[in-house]
Amino acid sequence: MTNDNVEDKYIPGVCNIGKSEIKIRKQAGWSGLIITVILLGLLVYFDMPRPWRLVIFIPAMIMAIGFFQARMHFCAYFGMHGVFNFSPDIGKTDTVEQAEFRAMDRQKAWQIITYSAITGAVIAIISYYLPL
Repeated sequence: MTNDNVEDKYIPGVCNIGKSEIKIRKQAGWSGLIITVILLGLLVYFDMPRPWRLVIFIPAMIMAIGFFQARMHFCAYFGMHGVFNFSPDIGKTDTVEQAEFRAMDRQKAWQIITYSAITGAVIAIISYYLPL
């Protein structure tokens, strides 16, 4: 499976969401990016103490988790809860029956969460040291 072609079937630890769910994850990523930029702008504009810039971590992590999930065709929440969705209906899920598949999904979910937290932390640290 290439990341550019959305699979229309569940693949344990690889793909657990279809086109409708991917679209929502992309929207979350863009929303997180916009909030990150606006928040940083406000913090700088109001000359807030530099430690306040670290709150950028939260929207930056939202941005990262949205974009990582969309790119990987995998919902971390679904992976942690043993479900998947390829329906056009957002949030409608089917259960992953095999325990080994659920374990693979949890591992992928933790990977996405970890990458997103690291990305959020890096962006927050960069924003802290920006000479604005």
